[in-house]
Amino acid sequence: MPWDRNQMAERAAQELEDRTYVNLGIGIPTLVANYVGEKDITLQSENGMLGMGPFPFDGDEDADLINAGKQTITELNRTSYFDSATSFGMIRGGKIAAAILGAMEVAENGDLANWMIPGKLVKGMGGAMDLVAGVGRVVVVMDHTNKHGDSKVLKNCTLPLTGKGVVDRIITNLGVLDVVEGGLRIVELADGVSEAEFRAATEATLV
Repeated sequence: MPWDRNQMAERAAQELEDRTYVNLGIGIPTLVANYVGEKDITLQSENGMLGMGPFPFDGDEDADLINAGKQTITELNRTSYFDSATSFGMIRGGKIAAAILGAMEVAENGDLANWMIPGKLVKGMGGAMDLVAGVGRVVVVMDHTNKHGDSKVLKNCTLPLTGKGVVDRIITNLGVLDVVEGGLRIVELADGVSEAEFRAATEATLV
């Protein structure tokens, strides 16, 4: 069976290295905070929080503690707070080791589209543009296909780009891919997903 959202987040948490600062995008990536475990990871949110904890239990929510996706979160004993200028100074200054982001489309050369669908009202690109340009490594977590069954892992993105050639690894509900020269390389398949099924759901070149 394909991975569910929590299994994708748990797999993405395996990408985190000890003693690093990591940014989590909105959507599935926010769930990664629940699977850090004993690793020495400091999670950064671009709305001004360094040291995000996991989601709170029911009844323990604090309306003043939210992530960039406006979800309630918890603080840690080492959490610090600051303004957006400082937050983006960290991102643009290369202080964040990795970003785990959601996406609408990823191309085989690492192009990323994750901020706009033409004809839909959007308020702007948000922090994704700065993240993909400023962090050391970009990991995308998303469903392999859209609601119509069309692949989101493409030869070329059809939606407006967030960044060109910025994605390093893709984690979907079907498995894990790396961006390599000439296309994408299969790293891992979700339990119960065959390589034939994976390839059938992928438009991009697999090498």
